[in-house]
Amino acid sequence: MAGALMMLGTHSNAGKSLLATAFCRIFARRGVRVAPFKAQNMSNNAGVTLEGGEMGRAQIVQAEAAGIFPHTDMNPVLLKPEGNRRSQVVLNGSVAGQLEARNWQETKERLWSEVTSAYDRLSARYDLMVLEGAGSPAEINLKAGDIVNLRMARHAGAACLLVGDIDRGGVFAALAGTMLLLEPEERRQVRGFLVNKFRGDPALLGDGLEMLKERAFGVPTLGVIPFLPDLRIADEDAVPLERKRGVSGGLGAGQVDVAVIQFPRIANFDEFDALSVEPGVSLRYVENGEELGGPAAIILPGTKATLSDLAWLRGRGLDAAILAAFRGGAQVVGICGGYQVAGEWLADPLGMEGKAGGQAAGLGLLPVSTQFLADKETHQARMRLADGEIVEGYEIHTGETQAREGTAPFGEIVDRNGRRVSIPDGASVEEGRAWGTYMHGLFENDGFRHRWLRGLGWSGEVVATTALRNREYDRLADAVEASVDWAEVEALIT
Repeated sequence: MAGALMMLGTHSNAGKSLLATAFCRIFARRGVRVAPFKAQNMSNNAGVTLEGGEMGRAQIVQAEAAGIFPHTDMNPVLLKPEGNRRSQVVLNGSVAGQLEARNWQETKERLWSEVTSAYDRLSARYDLMVLEGAGSPAEINLKAGDIVNLRMARHAGAACLLVGDIDRGGVFAALAGTMLLLEPEERRQVRGFLVNKFRGDPALLGDGLEMLKERAFGVPTLGVIPFLPDLRIADEDAVPLERKRGVSGGLGAGQVDVAVIQFPRIANFDEFDALSVEPGVSLRYVENGEELGGPAAIILPGTKATLSDLAWLRGRGLDAAILAAFRGGAQVVGICGGYQVAGEWLADPLGMEGKAGGQAAGLGLLPVSTQFLADKETHQARMRLADGEIVEGYEIHTGETQAREGTAPFGEIVDRNGRRVSIPDGASVEEGRAWGTYMHGLFENDGFRHRWLRGLGWSGEVVATTALRNREYDRLADAVEASVDWAEVEALIT
């Protein structure tokens, strides 16, 4: 079995995912065969592997940083919240039913053998495993059913590093308090602290780290990681989107304003990050009609609960605001669930999203109708657009959408998981002023993104996303590598 190191956090969004990404990159640059692992993710931000399996985006990012292809063994359990205390369970890349909050503990025990089997398969193929926990390991009401934090660390034989976010404040209390709530045998698994997102000179901490060690059962701090502004690495969940909300500011010539509707159960939002890195593009997330204003383009993104998010959209007055902006010249784009919302009608005869027989009128921008079915489509895909351009992306959806006769498709799926196919997809009307597709990842195709932006009046300098991501992985890795006591870390995994 491979050596193992685990990132735990004092709370959600402490930086576990990013630091796991950094460690994967650092060890890969040193020639170590390293792979990421997270037993269970809870997120609607997902992607698809080469084999067509669905998994959390965080481990896809970590695999990319490690220079390897993602595999569902890296994230065997993915919970996708659907609302009303219910989540869809994706097990080893495929849907395995729904989970209700009341039966979570007993379900976790059934999943444990799947988690350990996936880890054992993966660790047999690599020299080092970088594991990631979830939330906090010291949730005393949840520890009995834990399958992702200290129990997983014990199975892997992993030394644990506890990450605290100093930018939030109270990091000493968070680290020491976490240790206080652990049992003695659990404390022994935590071998070091990482203080994350520090602004300024670490010397300003003075004797704080030694005082922390005295009060936190002798655990040393092995690194103080600097705050890295504007880091262009995909986020695991939607919490950071709150920092990207707002109304449009003044834009100059050749600049464009793109508004993304922030559905409550927004999915795969990181596919729009490529737009935000382009100079002269204002990408913002909006939650009500007053915020929308008059953007050049409106994106209806994917959602894990299309019907309820459509009702939310109407309740916020966004339906009328979107239609008014469209009449005023804005382009409207629907991706996956957003494509369904942009259509004329949505029906749920099997109750896939709630009560059987549910239905609702869409925005009516596209002449298509959607019916939700039990089977879920998950594919890596290639699409040929109307102008002959080939773009790459992925599909994750349960709906089947039919266009009215004579409607121009957005494109043609020509490859799914390495198999040649010929499947019309999406719809486009009014010479592309409104269009939708089930294809995620379109805007990560540099050529497509730049042509689309220029069609909106943009005239900025182009950015190549693959090169940018690699620079950002290295920027993160460089900062972490310079801030951590690597002799101590390496001693933990040998």
